[in-house]
Formats: sequence, C-alpha cells, structure tokens
Amino acid sequence: MLVKEHTRQAEKSTGKLFADYMSAGNGKELRMASRKVLVVDDEVHIVHVVAIKLRNNGYEPVTAGNGQEAYELACKEKPDIIIADYMMPVMSGLELLEKLRENETTRNIPFVLLTARNFAIGDADQQRLNVSLCLTKPFSPKELLRNIEDILYQKELVGQS
Repeated sequence: MLVKEHTRQAEKSTGKLFADYMSAGNGKELRMASRKVLVVDDEVHIVHVVAIKLRNNGYEPVTAGNGQEAYELACKEKPDIIIADYMMPVMSGLELLEKLRENETTRNIPFVLLTARNFAIGDADQQRLNVSLCLTKPFSPKELLRNIEDILYQKELVGQS
C-alpha cells in the first residue's frame, strides 16, 4: 500500500510539473496537459499500459481496480473522462456508469466503456446512459488515445457554445 501511495504522489507531482512547463505555450497544451483521466479495470496490465500512454501524452491518469473504488475516486478527483471495463468485480462498469449518472457532480463526465467481444451494450442503453464510446478488447492504446482526444475536444466545443 505504501508503494501505491508513493506512486500516486509521484504521478501527481510529475503531472503538475508538466502542466507548469506547458503553461508557457499557447494555452491549448495546458488544457490537454491538465486533463485528468480515470482508468478502471481489474486487469492490472491494461491499466498500466493505458496509464503509460496517457501520461506520455500529457494526461494525468488516476487508476482503480473495480467500479466501487472508481466511483469514490470519480467523486473525489472529478476526472475529465472515465475509461472503464465492462466486467469487473465488486461493481461492473455498467453499474458504475449508472451510479455516476445519478450523481449531480459526476453526471456529465464522458465515459468510455471497454468490452469483451461477447459483452455488448445495446444502442438504447448507450443513449440512455450517455456512453461516449464502446471499445472492444483487445484495443490499440493509440486508438483509445485518439478517441479520448476527440471526445474531450467535442466536450470543449459544446462547453464554448
């Protein structure tokens, strides 16, 4: 537990230093550098790969191993976007999403649902729960990053209008 907390502290300070460094730019870089992404999966290697890809591209990853932990972190950290696995112990990604949508402070956070090939979510549920994207495993971290950037860009455009 001590190692995990130390790692989170190092990630936070590194993210702040990077954001401070990027603030010398034209502003767009700062917005992207300060984006917080909650990554939720019970498969540690997936969380690790996604977190590295995000960190290397200026995002601040926050990680959780199940839906319940993710819900608590989402309420506390208020991420800009959440990426969560569909099938997890304690609370599934779908249960997490439903709970987030019931909470005023987390209701509008964009949500990417990672699914196995045989676990699909229907179009009606996607619309009802405002799922930004369903991505089937295995997926390319580069593809996920591109989708995150597109979703956050669209959110920013809507916020400006």
